[in-house]
Amino acid sequence: MTELKEIDLRALATGSKRTWDAFVVASTPLINAVVRRSLSTYRLSEEDVMDAAQDVYVRLCANDYRLLKTYDPARAGLSTWLAVVARSSAVDHARRRRHGTTPIDDVPETALAIEDKHVEKLKIPDGLLTERQTLILKYLYDEERDVTEIAQLLKIDAQTVRSTHHKALLRLREHFKEEAP
Repeated sequence: MTELKEIDLRALATGSKRTWDAFVVASTPLINAVVRRSLSTYRLSEEDVMDAAQDVYVRLCANDYRLLKTYDPARAGLSTWLAVVARSSAVDHARRRRHGTTPIDDVPETALAIEDKHVEKLKIPDGLLTERQTLILKYLYDEERDVTEIAQLLKIDAQTVRSTHHKALLRLREHFKEEAP
């Protein structure tokens, strides 16, 4: 049985299957122990613990073994370094599991709706904004269109939409700043 200290890290980082297999066999007891200990307070299933251990290996070989290539034997032994990586990966895994997410498309619209009973619509005095500024604000905020769509609709450059939006906001800020008590 190969020990961790016998693993040729250069061959491992170049993707040698034989070296990788030996590395996995040699490092599995350490990684599993660190992951299990790191996740003991999270109340995760055994399956989640094993998934977290697998995440360590995925992290090590991702992006052409980028993380593995950062190992510096002058700073720490391979076992110590692997333990740090395993703990970090396990905690990240637990955090992802704890904060389960639901795809936005699966959330009912009523759950996304913002109660606007207490929100008054801003009353913009006539003549404060140009016709184009008013139209662009209406498209951006009332109809929730994006800048590119507005530019195509009005047959103007997208930068013109952004600039007009910016100038309208400056006018509104100036007007309502003067009105504030």
